[in-house]
Amino acid sequence: MDAPDSFRNQLLAAIPRLRRYARSLVFDAAPADDLVQSTLERALSHWHQFDQRRDMVLWLLSIAHNAFLDGRRRDARMQVLDPQHIEAHQDAHGADPGVDIGLRIDLNAALARLPPEQRQPLLLVSVEQLSYAECAEALGIPIGTVMSRVSRARANLREWLEGRGRPDKVRTLRRVV
Repeated sequence: MDAPDSFRNQLLAAIPRLRRYARSLVFDAAPADDLVQSTLERALSHWHQFDQRRDMVLWLLSIAHNAFLDGRRRDARMQVLDPQHIEAHQDAHGADPGVDIGLRIDLNAALARLPPEQRQPLLLVSVEQLSYAECAEALGIPIGTVMSRVSRARANLREWLEGRGRPDKVRTLRRVV
């Protein structure tokens, strides 16, 4: 049974936000597009599980998050672009980087250094402008965990971008056993 037109229209309207989130997760256009495609395939094959009272974007971001984690588990590690590769890519494609290319390269490098468990909630709250509650729902974690991870991610980024922190030092939560 095919998904109804209203569902498909909502799905199409959500693609730009889904693509932006996917690109912020994998830092490369081709794998991000693969993640978006995988998310859309999952959504279409499980359209009957979508609750119309729920926000379509949140549902899709949750599917994308789970697909991303599935891919990470499958690949055993995430490949991250270094700042030199980003700069070479921009130079090769002739895009006008603007006056703040250094800051964008530094920010991309700093985001890439963040552990995924900090980067994901930070991007959902800051870029996708989800509330902490919506982010918690999309990632399937408690709201307090979202708040602490966003706080630690912001602190790490601030230190790195101000040149105070060491790039190899990441502020994380320590487990006491």
